[in-house]
Amino acid sequence: MHGFFWRIDLQETSVGIGGLFLSAFISSTIAPGGSEAVLAYLVAAKHYPLEYLIIVAAIANTLGALTTWMLGVLAAKKFSVASLLPEKKQKALEIVRKNGLWALFFSWLPIIGDALCFAGGWLKLPFLPGCLVILSGKLIRYAVIGWLFA
Repeated sequence: MHGFFWRIDLQETSVGIGGLFLSAFISSTIAPGGSEAVLAYLVAAKHYPLEYLIIVAAIANTLGALTTWMLGVLAAKKFSVASLLPEKKQKALEIVRKNGLWALFFSWLPIIGDALCFAGGWLKLPFLPGCLVILSGKLIRYAVIGWLFA
């Protein structure tokens, strides 16, 4: 009987981390998500090491941002800026054009963050440095959230 309950706990653990990963990934694409709330809940529950939760959330959120980045790469091949992007998102393109890779540090910001990643792909910025800048911004954001709820 003890082994049966252990398996249930293990499944709940997987669902918690999987839920955080999925939420963080979706939050960083064009779909809205609530990864901060999921992270805060898991941090407060104290079932996992804080560092582990932060790393899972940051990696998943970065992968979502890179998905948006790739959409920008693909869109740049087929469409002009004026035909594809509304004026608001063209502003993000100008921000990235002006500030380069460092603008991607702010990809964690609501609303404009997705547009910054899209613009990074559209402008064909160097992928690996862009990925590292995006990851660093997201790591810092999730670390602050984790620290606030620890």
